[in-house]
Amino acid sequence: MDVKQIYELVNNATSEILGEESALLSEDLSNLVDIGTEVFNQNAVDRYVRALVNHIGKVIFVNRKYSGSAPSVLMDSWEFGSCVEKISGDLPSASENESWELEDGQVYENQTFYKPTVSAKFFNNKVTFEIPVSFTELQVKQSFSNETQLNAFISMLYNEVDKAMTVKVDALVMRTINNFIAETAHAEYGSANFNSKSTVKAVNLLYLYNNKFSKSLTASASITDPDFIRFASFILRNYAKRMSKISRLFNIGEKARFTPRDFLKIIMHSEFESAASVYLYSDVFHNELLTLPSADSVPYWQGTGDDFDFDDTSKIKVKDASGDDVELGGVLAVMFDREALGVTNLDRRVTTSYNAKGEFYNNFYKFDAGYFNDFNENFVVFFVA
Repeated sequence: MDVKQIYELVNNATSEILGEESALLSEDLSNLVDIGTEVFNQNAVDRYVRALVNHIGKVIFVNRKYSGSAPSVLMDSWEFGSCVEKISGDLPSASENESWELEDGQVYENQTFYKPTVSAKFFNNKVTFEIPVSFTELQVKQSFSNETQLNAFISMLYNEVDKAMTVKVDALVMRTINNFIAETAHAEYGSANFNSKSTVKAVNLLYLYNNKFSKSLTASASITDPDFIRFASFILRNYAKRMSKISRLFNIGEKARFTPRDFLKIIMHSEFESAASVYLYSDVFHNELLTLPSADSVPYWQGTGDDFDFDDTSKIKVKDASGDDVELGGVLAVMFDREALGVTNLDRRVTTSYNAKGEFYNNFYKFDAGYFNDFNENFVVFFVA
C-alpha cells in the first residue's frame, strides 16, 4: 500500500476554515484522493520487508440499475404474424332530408348504395440488434475469495448488459418521437425558415409571443422569461382542449381525428419544465392556475452535446422519409395521440451457446421491435425559433 503524508494539506485546510488565510490556497489533492488503478503496480507490497503482496480487503461491484428516461410508448406484442393493420373510416357527408320536402307525384329514391370510405394502413417494419457477451467461471475463480463474490461479479456483468439494452432502447424510442417531429416540421414549413412563422401543427411559441405583445425576445432567453412561460402554458393548455375536439388540423395526414385527454401524451423538455417551476410558479400564490399540463419530461431529444447546453439538448437533426435533412432547435414540447407512434411486437430474448474447447458460455441478448409513426393521428410540436 502506498502511504502518503498529508500533514501540510490538513494544516492549510485548518487555516482556511479558521479564517486565517485571506485567499483560497491552491491545493494539490493528488495525495488525498485515490483515483484508482486498473491493476496493481510494483509498489503493491508491504512497507516492512517489502515482499508481501497486499491482499484485497473489500470488493465493491459497480452494480447499479438504470431505469432510463425515455417516455413509455410500448403498445403490445404477439407471437405469430408480423404486420400491424390499422383500419379507419372517413366522415360521411350529409345530404338533404326530403321528409320535409314532400311533393305530390314525386318519386323518392331509397335504393341507392352509399359506400362508406374506409382505408387500411399496414406497418410491417422491424428493427433488431443483439449484444453478445461471453461468460466464464473456471478462469475467473482465482480472482475472488468465495462464491458470493463470484456471483456478485456475474450479476454485475448481467446488469451492464441490461443497462446497455435500456440505453439503446431509450435511444430508439426517442428517435421514433424525433422522426415525427421532423416530419411534422417539414410538412408545415417545407424550405421556409422556422423563425418566419408559426403553424397549427408546428407551433413557434416565440414567434406568436413576440408578435402578440410586440416583443423582441430571443430563443435563448425565452425559457427563463416568466411572461413567455405564462404565455406558453396558455397555448399548451388550449391545445390539450382543442385536440379533444374532432378536426383535420392537428395531423399531417389531414384526417378527421380527436384525442380525448386520457389518450393524450405530452412530453416536455425538462429544462423548460424546470424553468416554469423556478421562474414562474415560485412568484405567484395560485400557481395551479399557471401550471403546464401534466407531462413526461426528457433532458434531451437527441443528445447532450458535450456540456448539456440548451441549444444541443433541444435540437433534432433528422433525415426524413423523403430524404430531406431537417434540423430544428428549441423544441420545448410535443403533444400527440397515444396511437400516433409507438413500439409494437417487442421481443427481448437470450440465446446461449457453450464452447467446450474454451470452457465458456456465449450469451446473445437479442432485441426486436417495430417502431411506427402514423401521420393520420394527431401530433403537434412546440418550439422557439
